[in-house]
Amino acid sequence: MSTKIRLSRHGKKGYAFYHIVVADSRAPRDGRFIEKLGTYNPNTNPATIELNFESAVKWVGVGAQPTDTARSILSKEGVMYRHHLNGGVKKGAFTEEVAEQKFAKWVAEKEAKDAASKAAMDAAKAKTAKERLEAETKVKEAKAAALAAKLAEAAKAAETASVEAEGEVAEEAAAEVAEAAAETEAAAE
Repeated sequence: MSTKIRLSRHGKKGYAFYHIVVADSRAPRDGRFIEKLGTYNPNTNPATIELNFESAVKWVGVGAQPTDTARSILSKEGVMYRHHLNGGVKKGAFTEEVAEQKFAKWVAEKEAKDAASKAAMDAAKAKTAKERLEAETKVKEAKAAALAAKLAEAAKAAETASVEAEGEVAEEAAAEVAEAAAETEAAAE
């Protein structure tokens, strides 16, 4: 029986969630498995991986073949590197202590790299949020200026209308005065 380390799909349509399992190569993708090693959620940023490290190293050590995606996940978590170091210890190339030191150094470098990438992502997110806020402020100011111009124009039009109305009232009053003067002259004659 050949065993494979592969992903078993779960979740819903459009939102896949995977279990990392050890299964017989003849078993269906989401069917019977020997052992569940962990989970993989590609929907988060960065992808969330939970893995039983010791069990994964054990299965790779006894010959379970990971699929391409599973190999990528195991490499990212350090299982493949640990397996490589264990092979060096078995061959006598170096001792167990040296292997532990090399692995600890690799883990420290990986954590530093992950922290740097997370800091860069946070900085980029903050920058885009600041740019979006500035753009919204500019749009808001432009709308406020347009509204102020429209209100000023309406006030000017109202003032002009009232001046015109006053002018018409003055003309009517002058016409009435002229009529009254004409009537008085006619009455006087």
